[in-house]
Amino acid sequence: MYKHLHTNLPKPTMELRGFPLPDGIPSFPSWKIYYDYLKDYAKHFDIEKYIQFRHNVTLVRREHNVWKVTHEHVITGEVFEENYDYVIVGNGHFSTPNMPNIRGEKLFKGTIIHSHDYRVPDVYKDRRVLVVGAGPSGMDIGLDVAECSKSLLHSHHSKVNFRTPFPPHYVRKPDVKEFNETGVIFVDGTYEEIDDVIYCTGFQYDYPFLDKTCGLDIDPHSVVPLYKYMVNIRQPSMVILGLVVRACLVVALDAQARYATALIKGNFTLPSEAEMMDEWQRRADAIRSKGLRMSHIHTLAEKEDEYYAELSEQSGIERVPPVMFKIRAMDIEAKLENLYTYRHYVYKVIDDNTFVRTLEKEQINDTLVI
Repeated sequence: MYKHLHTNLPKPTMELRGFPLPDGIPSFPSWKIYYDYLKDYAKHFDIEKYIQFRHNVTLVRREHNVWKVTHEHVITGEVFEENYDYVIVGNGHFSTPNMPNIRGEKLFKGTIIHSHDYRVPDVYKDRRVLVVGAGPSGMDIGLDVAECSKSLLHSHHSKVNFRTPFPPHYVRKPDVKEFNETGVIFVDGTYEEIDDVIYCTGFQYDYPFLDKTCGLDIDPHSVVPLYKYMVNIRQPSMVILGLVVRACLVVALDAQARYATALIKGNFTLPSEAEMMDEWQRRADAIRSKGLRMSHIHTLAEKEDEYYAELSEQSGIERVPPVMFKIRAMDIEAKLENLYTYRHYVYKVIDDNTFVRTLEKEQINDTLVI
């Protein structure tokens, strides 16, 4: 976590069901506030007693219709193996950096890090910095570093029309073609000397503990085939949580966890393997027909609210209210308008379909009801 990191979605979309975020905290809380919230959640529901701390799962395999899970104590080295009827994989996909491997990188004499290792902007004071990538971390870290750096070159190929008034020393550049000892050549033929590079190029799907008996096809950019974005179709007693992108991730995780719980409790029955595969194949074919990469198989985007409705209809869990998707849609517009000011807005849920957006108290009074 870096020093100035705040959530990039507002409070209502960051709450776990049954445990609201505290009153009086910012609309977009800092990482420290949110980390304390997660710890308080675990204590409130007495979850810690079920967690084996300092244990690393090294192997999950399917054998004789049971899941065999091997894990190792990271300090003593003691190895354990246990049998389970269901396995829920919930370690996420923000741990293994996706490094672009650009030609000439090893020649470069400056520093290169991934956003995973970014902590403070101060070390870039009066330096010439290149940020690569324009996802949420690329935009956020780019602006953070620009507060200190002499220059901020931002290399990306995003087609998003950001209307932010960037500072004069922030310069948009195309993709990097290659490095030399002191700088970079871009695909448009221009050259810039730089001191430091920060790759904000995302993360890879990495589950080295899942062996072939799990029945999943895993590469750095996708995990397939999954029914409803989470159920392992070939071995449906395994559920992979949190792979969705372009969604209210906390809300989605909470819904997926409740869906998985309902499945394990026997509250509903999954379709046959053939039916689940057919549904997944239709999604995959639609992605390929648009010329998109298979990584898009995990994208919800405009289908997010429809997804929550499907989970509830099938499993009987309480539906995520449509207002969550509406808040995210308006927050996206606020980001496009100005990346410096979108966190000034406060979103208050009125009912399942309606919210009010206001500026924080120290800002000029402005209210919008949706």
